[in-house]
Amino acid sequence: MVDTFGVPQFKEEGIVLRTHKLGETDRIITLLSKNSGQIRAVAKGVRKTSSKIGARLEPFMAVEAQFYKGKTLDVVTQVESIASYGKQIVADYDSYLAGSRILETAERLTRETSTTEHYQLLTGALRSLSRIEHQPELIAVSYQLRALAISGWTPSFDQCSGCQAEGPHERFLVQVGGAVCENCAPPEATRLSPATMTLLAALLSGDWGQVEQADSFSAEQAQGITRAFMQWHLERGLKSMNITERR
Repeated sequence: MVDTFGVPQFKEEGIVLRTHKLGETDRIITLLSKNSGQIRAVAKGVRKTSSKIGARLEPFMAVEAQFYKGKTLDVVTQVESIASYGKQIVADYDSYLAGSRILETAERLTRETSTTEHYQLLTGALRSLSRIEHQPELIAVSYQLRALAISGWTPSFDQCSGCQAEGPHERFLVQVGGAVCENCAPPEATRLSPATMTLLAALLSGDWGQVEQADSFSAEQAQGITRAFMQWHLERGLKSMNITERR
């Protein structure tokens, strides 16, 4: 689609992942779109109090936006709100921390390539978080494990990553992608409780009935293993994880 002056335009559904200031009144918006991957675009004048679209272009917002195609950055021209997850998420501190981890994970994992499945998973996670359907931290962990799987890094929690022997196993090695049996486990492999392995598998599959039965120790172990697994594949940790650790 082009306008009357021949400038290419396009419309996309997306979720705002992050924003940062540009000049005195503009912002650069990073969205994960449903069909076109990440989009970085300039939203002109949105920091003015008179802006009609500024509130729609905040993190956690799901929007349908129209853009002009630019040489380096696209330009937002129109925005319609689809869902406002941010109001409920930022009102609860634990939900906000979990949501920040979810958005940063999405931004990091989809910088190069993404699929509609990435977008749908993110939408589902934010919807669940805004409704506080489950513990916020566990929603974030489940999202991270499933997003990693979509990106091609599916952890194994029931089969040995070395010899493929069926579990349950009690050792986990981030470098090989999952559980390892006692024969394959090197000294540095982390020992996890059977309940933690069960919880991790449930978080990966989205079995919330099983997740809700988890004890606090298993939940803490699952969060730690997921943090290490994320850091290994992304090559550095998430800034939003550091906020959680400083609490």
